[in-house]
Amino acid sequence: MIFRRMALIFLVLLALTAVSAPVIAPYHYSAQFREEPNAPPGKKFVLGTDDLGRDRFSRLVYGTAVSVLLAPAAAALSVLLALILAGIPGRILSGLTTICLALPWLFLFIILRAELPLNTEPAVSLVLTFALMGVAGWAGPARVFSAAIRGMTESGWMLQARAAGVPPWRIARVHVWPHLRSVAAAQFRALAPAYVMAEASLGLLGLGVAEPLPSWGNLLRDLQHPDMVRANPAILSPLILLILAMLALEALAVREQRT
Repeated sequence: MIFRRMALIFLVLLALTAVSAPVIAPYHYSAQFREEPNAPPGKKFVLGTDDLGRDRFSRLVYGTAVSVLLAPAAAALSVLLALILAGIPGRILSGLTTICLALPWLFLFIILRAELPLNTEPAVSLVLTFALMGVAGWAGPARVFSAAIRGMTESGWMLQARAAGVPPWRIARVHVWPHLRSVAAAQFRALAPAYVMAEASLGLLGLGVAEPLPSWGNLLRDLQHPDMVRANPAILSPLILLILAMLALEALAVREQRT
């Protein structure tokens, strides 16, 4: 119980930090102090600066806002698409989901970034990254929704409702949706942390959110330089936040499964 409460408090604090990033961050994420590159942590720069003289703490706060707020948005897009497409006849849906799950999405990200001009606005790369993740993730939830709908279609109460002449729209709104709502919530809770990890992986490969806009993914790229990490261990902050967030989400998920 205590671990679940701690996990919930941590996630709430993380969300509040993300929402109020412009207020918490002492500097803008792109502000450069060129006379102080790679500065160690101190009073002026809590976590030091990067090689361009940008405040690491400010970039971490803004990066948290990007990863924490937009990963759930991508998860919501996947669930919404899955709900819409789950009504497609079984064989057609099975073929579409099989094709979607078999697509090499990593290579599609590479192709997408290669097609974008070098001067692409960071906001454009941000929207494209999470939109593509949202579109790529609909197939798994759609199969779950389709199976749930088939189970309800063959149930006794559904047959009775049809025999009584209840309109299809009323069956969907009053009977089907309340059953699917809990399934949709479970799929959303599973996808949101997965997309946080996906963005972090893409950022490490340089395929995620473009500079100078920070995210946990592109902030982790500094870990590729061990000498910098040894000189300033504060560079590990994005990794620590990512691990804590995943552990907190896992703690809540385990608790829900037990209850």
